[in-house]
Amino acid sequence: MFRTALRNVLAHKARLLMTMLAVLLGVAFVVGTLVFTDTIGNAYKERYLTTLRNVSVQATPPYDEKTGEPGTVGEDTLRSLRRLSGVASVTGSVEGFAAVAAKDGHPLGEEDVTRAGNYFPQADGKDNRHPLTAGRAPTGPDEVLVDTSTADQGGYRIGDTVRLAIDGPVLHKKLVGIVRTDDISGSGGTLVLFDDATAQKLLLKPGHYDAVSLEADRGASEQRLAAEARDLLPENSEIHTGAQLRAQQQADAAEGAKGLSQVLLVFAAIALFVGIFVIANTFTMLVTQRSQEMALMRAVGAERRQVTRSVLIEAALLGLCAGAAGFLLGIAVAMGIRQLFASTGSGLPDGPLVVAPGTVLISFLVGVVVTMLAAYLPARRAAAVPPVAAMSALHTPPPVRSLRRRNAIGIALIVIGVLGVVYTASSGEEGRTTVLFPSVLLLIGIIVVTPALSGPAIALAGPLLRRFGVPGTLAPRNARRNPRRTASTASALMIGLSMVTGLTVVAVSATTSLHQRAENTVTADFEISSRSSGHLPASVHDTLAKSTAVTSSSPRREGAVRIRGDEVNLTGVDARSIADLLDPSFASGSLAALGAGGGKNLLIDTSTAEMHGWTMGQRVPVVYADGSRGTLRIGGIYRSDEFLPATMMPLATLQPHLKKIEDSSVLVHTKDGDGETVRRSLQRALDQNPLIRLRNTDDLAESAGGESITLLLNVLYGLLAMAVVIAVLGVVNTLAMSVFERTREIGMLRAVGLQPEQTKRMIHLESVLISLFGALLGIGAGIFLGWAAGKLASDSIQGYEMVIPWGRIAVALVGAALVGVVAGLWPARRAARLNVLTALKAD
Repeated sequence: MFRTALRNVLAHKARLLMTMLAVLLGVAFVVGTLVFTDTIGNAYKERYLTTLRNVSVQATPPYDEKTGEPGTVGEDTLRSLRRLSGVASVTGSVEGFAAVAAKDGHPLGEEDVTRAGNYFPQADGKDNRHPLTAGRAPTGPDEVLVDTSTADQGGYRIGDTVRLAIDGPVLHKKLVGIVRTDDISGSGGTLVLFDDATAQKLLLKPGHYDAVSLEADRGASEQRLAAEARDLLPENSEIHTGAQLRAQQQADAAEGAKGLSQVLLVFAAIALFVGIFVIANTFTMLVTQRSQEMALMRAVGAERRQVTRSVLIEAALLGLCAGAAGFLLGIAVAMGIRQLFASTGSGLPDGPLVVAPGTVLISFLVGVVVTMLAAYLPARRAAAVPPVAAMSALHTPPPVRSLRRRNAIGIALIVIGVLGVVYTASSGEEGRTTVLFPSVLLLIGIIVVTPALSGPAIALAGPLLRRFGVPGTLAPRNARRNPRRTASTASALMIGLSMVTGLTVVAVSATTSLHQRAENTVTADFEISSRSSGHLPASVHDTLAKSTAVTSSSPRREGAVRIRGDEVNLTGVDARSIADLLDPSFASGSLAALGAGGGKNLLIDTSTAEMHGWTMGQRVPVVYADGSRGTLRIGGIYRSDEFLPATMMPLATLQPHLKKIEDSSVLVHTKDGDGETVRRSLQRALDQNPLIRLRNTDDLAESAGGESITLLLNVLYGLLAMAVVIAVLGVVNTLAMSVFERTREIGMLRAVGLQPEQTKRMIHLESVLISLFGALLGIGAGIFLGWAAGKLASDSIQGYEMVIPWGRIAVALVGAALVGVVAGLWPARRAARLNVLTALKAD
């Protein structure tokens, strides 16, 4: 039986190629995911080994409870630490924020990785944390270093003047060197380094550091050094040995890589699930075509289990070949995924590809197991056919009873799935972990009943296809001839498109809701804020208020007050202009209250009202930061919104009690809207300060989550493309097998006058019908699942409303039609080139 299976594999090389492609693509995705996550994990490990190579003990002083500011370590403490036995070197660290502009003026880097620090040379004149790749160390307040990524992004070379800002006006520093750093590389961030004294002055305070690290002499104990250092450091300092830091950071990296791996493996599983339909379809057709051969084997003494074993051995051989090819392709997939994440500025470290021995084993196991599972039912079905029945008829239709049983099971699964999805979608956060199970049941139920749906659905398309003449009449009949095969092929497309449609519905709905809410709430043209977590100097608002392009403006100045023992942040706004800049949705009261009541009215959002138990009209005693007391009246309550401050009061009332005049942001309304010309005009007025960020309502919506949603959606589209490619191979396979089965029929049609071009058109129309049928099923299921996912997401996305992206759905349908056209090219060409006489002689 093994020789028989091997002969069958070699005899049907062309037919099995498409099946092997379906398997190897799924295997490649699994292997690519495993190689990618192993590579990232190893890169993180190497990064931390490099970054912490010279760190034996690291200490961070505690926050100062009185001032609420980070603790510091003085230079005298560093001198004491150097005198400890076993200490090779001591490094003081100063870290902070510095916004950097490129040579053309545009800001560089992302806010969360836009860093500044000190260059701390040791006895050899080098800082081991930041190896110099060119130039020299800074020696004065007007010199800086940048990392290689910042130099490349900004177009800087040694000797150029770098434009940057810490917390105020633009600073101009001379670039004297470029360093390499593993922390910034590939993350899209920036790093600026000053000499020690300059960094302390700009980022902390003279003579102090915000962390200190010790390097031990060879053979010295890290634990002993940490214990001795504790007595010299500020009380309650957080102290870790180098081994502890490396272990913790590697564990965190492994956990992050594990989460990413699980997401990628879900899509790999979807690709393999789609591949199962292609494999099962192929083996079903191959077994049907060889039914007489198998019947003859049964007649000469082969047992049923031997026939089954023969087909399974054939599948195992195919799986081995696919596993080997998928393993090689998977390495290329890993490189592609790594490049994809690098292009998005994800900050994942780079490193050599890591191929673990377990990955090699998994590639072959997945290839063989998936192929054999898909081939099992066709093998059992082939072995169950009696020899006499198989020898007397090439095609034995499935019994009506089995189809009825199948439809009943499918309908039951659909009902359970729909009810389960509706119930979990309505159960709030608890349903997020359970909605997957009924969703899978629903998709399986649709797959089960697809044969029953294929006939009526394709029949509806019949009148539309008659305009194509004879090919248009024959195509739907051919597609309806074998409902199981048509359904299996369409199901592969349906799974991929249901995922794509569901994700698109949720993403478009979420981003549309964000943009709509930003436009309705913020009527200002621009919000100006700091790219750091700090505040803007009051001069920014003064400059903008004087600009001829600005028609109205208001700063947002915050001050902490105490109300009945609780500390509350109040936001002061210009009562005269705020109505031109914000439009809160009020539950009671209005913005007009800010200009009434002698400046003693306070507006709060619903979250603040609920937290403190405040009601409309209530008078609240206030103790300001300068110790003075007052009473504010709740003059309005508006619905909470991330685009609005939690409180608003007249700036004229709050400002006299502020110790420092600075703004969290500035809102402006301009003559000419929020276009790029106006944006550039405002940037020039502000000296193109890289610290200052101008955002219109679209930018605000993107920063609130729209950009992340779009990026995630694009990544998921790329991952799901693999499943769609496998589904396309399934359509090609089905049509190729169908052409082979209908060789004699096609020969007869050609003999009675059907032209080669008409034959091609018939196959193309059949292919498009199958593709569109699968697409419609997938889009329908995807919209329903998108509704359920959106229902669950609505709790965390304020104002979420479902939006059906009809434009993208139309594109998906057109894409499905194109898939049908492309998938039908080779089978149509093969059908058109059949020799009429040879075809008529076919069995």
